[in-house]
Amino acid sequence: MRQPRVGVAILTMGNRPAELAELLESVARQDTPASRIVVVGNGAPLPPLPDGVTGVELPENLGVTGGRNAAIAKLRELGEVDVVVDLDDDGLLIDTDVFSRLVKLYEQDDTLGVVSFRISDEQGRTARRHVPRLRASDPMRRGYVTTFLGGGHGLSMKMLDQTGDWPEAFFYAHEETDLAWRALDHGWKILYEPELVLRHPWTSPTRHAVFHRMVARNRVWLAKRHLPAPLVPLYLGVWTALTLLRTRSASGLRAWFGGFAEGVRTPCPPRKPMRWSTVWRMTRLGRPPII
Repeated sequence: MRQPRVGVAILTMGNRPAELAELLESVARQDTPASRIVVVGNGAPLPPLPDGVTGVELPENLGVTGGRNAAIAKLRELGEVDVVVDLDDDGLLIDTDVFSRLVKLYEQDDTLGVVSFRISDEQGRTARRHVPRLRASDPMRRGYVTTFLGGGHGLSMKMLDQTGDWPEAFFYAHEETDLAWRALDHGWKILYEPELVLRHPWTSPTRHAVFHRMVARNRVWLAKRHLPAPLVPLYLGVWTALTLLRTRSASGLRAWFGGFAEGVRTPCPPRKPMRWSTVWRMTRLGRPPII
């Protein structure tokens, strides 16, 4: 059987040229080379890129989802890609065998759809929010999960051809969960593999000005798009309660409820509720789709 071929997709807004250059160097050092590397300038011009790297400059910022879809479209056009590796432009592959290990995982299981990397800062710490399971105290615990990390992961191209690409209307926030739920409902597996590491600066998601609004709006869209009708109010009720308990900022809460109302008011088709067997599968994996 032919070894799966890796294509790399990186988004940038042009404000991290040094970090991007360092990331591309770490990609070039991999002992299993990428067959294709695409860098997308998301509404921004690209700096000079190394030989063998394809640049795509978008005239406007299409968000994480639109930018990644542009990268996937270019990788499909170029061909020779079986696994898409998405990497944050301020991340770094600190080991040289990341792609080798990733390829081996896909070789061993043709039902593997997503492999989630571990996100670690310069001191080796992994934030709780970067462990894709409810019981997040041990970031080194490997296993099958129900979602994955946006900063570093592998996606089967066969899976994407079946499930569709990123939910473009989301722009930013919960796009990984939307894709993960579609993957699970089509029978694909999602593996969290902590031995595959992307080093990334320690940051807070609230650094993004639109964080609270996008998180709430897209949470509603997730439920409307994918959950069986009886679970929609339960899921949204649980997350409303958690938000009230966790959010200390009055302005953050106002933005959150504004986004929630926007999600209720505006459609985000298509609606295709997951099967109850998928709900049960997610429950057995430790995260039923109500939280």
